[in-house]
Amino acid sequence: MDENARIDLSSCCQSCGACCGYSANWPRFSIESDEELAAIPEALVNDRQSGMRCEGDRCSALQGEIGQATACGIYAVRPDVCRTCMPGDAECAMARRKFGLPMIASV
Repeated sequence: MDENARIDLSSCCQSCGACCGYSANWPRFSIESDEELAAIPEALVNDRQSGMRCEGDRCSALQGEIGQATACGIYAVRPDVCRTCMPGDAECAMARRKFGLPMIASV
């Protein structure tokens, strides 16, 4: 393999989903514009309008089984906090630990 080739670590997310089930306080809204927030289906927004609706700690937009195969039901319009959590970063590692998943070595 070419040492300069970039590995798409985001593909790890499709077999993980731990960050989406870590905490009901995590999928919060922060710097999204009104237009970006309007693009998120209302049924997936919490009652306080401060973040994503969760079932326990699990974001209601998460599809699939954590640690097996997952996908975000609103990937194209997901909140900023979801966009900034990157495979292998500290937040990823913390979420994966909660579910007993191995760490991802960040590049």
